[in-house]
Amino acid sequence: MNVAVMPGSASAVTARRVRVMIVDDAVVVRGMFSRWIEAEADLQVVAALRTGREAVDQLERVDPDVVVLDIDMPELDGLTALPLLLAKKRDLVVIMASTLTRRNAEISLKALALGATDYIPKPESNRDVTAATSFRRELIEKIRQLGLRAKRNRATAAAPPLAGQSPPLVPDAAPLALRPFPASVPRVLVIGASTGGPTALTTLTGKLGTLFDRVPVLITQHMPPTFTTIMAEHIARTSGRPTREAQDGEEVNAGTIYIAPGGKHMKVARRNGVAVVEIDDGPLVNFCKPAVDPMFASAAAVWGAWVLGLVLTGMGSDGLRGGQAIVGAGGSVVAQDEATSVVWGMPGQVTNAGLCSAVLPLDEIAPKLLRLFAGERA
Repeated sequence: MNVAVMPGSASAVTARRVRVMIVDDAVVVRGMFSRWIEAEADLQVVAALRTGREAVDQLERVDPDVVVLDIDMPELDGLTALPLLLAKKRDLVVIMASTLTRRNAEISLKALALGATDYIPKPESNRDVTAATSFRRELIEKIRQLGLRAKRNRATAAAPPLAGQSPPLVPDAAPLALRPFPASVPRVLVIGASTGGPTALTTLTGKLGTLFDRVPVLITQHMPPTFTTIMAEHIARTSGRPTREAQDGEEVNAGTIYIAPGGKHMKVARRNGVAVVEIDDGPLVNFCKPAVDPMFASAAAVWGAWVLGLVLTGMGSDGLRGGQAIVGAGGSVVAQDEATSVVWGMPGQVTNAGLCSAVLPLDEIAPKLLRLFAGERA
């Protein structure tokens, strides 16, 4: 059995670090991930294990905040191990790791429905992993952001009042600075999402009903190729409407949901008076491709005040500049609130910049959109 469990430490510094368990049957991957994580002052590898069975057996002893879980492993694969891990630690952050195959994309998205927090697509070979600086950055940032959020939530929930004292009163949150909705009724919906987005999109699109028949809907979700193909199929089922990866040059019409293809930006342009998709294979924007900003900004340029931009859960600031373009053109921006976001990075950025006309829990977004596109302006 090839198991590495790292020694613990009682120091305050160690206590503040995000504790990471790596589970992958490839020794090269385990070693490389361990070196990357240990190079970060706020992260700590507490175990590097070969199988899902070892992960389940070791979980309570090493007590990680985050598990990076491979899909294909001997004895117990990642998808089978996932519910067993979550049964032992309900608030555990699990990041599924897999290569870019259709099968693994389907498994990764299924894992999200079973309680995994996020996924990360591994490059096709170990050599590719070694050279992929963008992959290393994405892995570290996901571990850091998701792990810190879990630690904060756990500390808040566990903090008891002092003996003889009542629980402290929680002050009312400062009111958000919201913009009034513009007078014009929106006619186009553009949605941006990242970490936590697939689950949020599945929930949202299942509740929008006939809105899809009346307005064009374009979605950019930070995802690699193959994954966006599978997500489009999922959204087609939940929405009951044609959903596909957008193709360069096709007309944008109501009744179809357009998904930015993985690894390319999706924008819109006006040709001969008709709105069409433009697929752009240019450089990363905000470290992402596809990115939300190009879609938002181009939609604002084409449709102006008719655009409503929705920013769902996600890390980073993608969508901020595009949101500024939408508001500058007379359109409106709505964001998912912090409590229901897996990470309140993207929606937090547009909210804190004063761009939003509403900031809502996920389950309140669809009813609000239906009212807005029907003419409600409040």
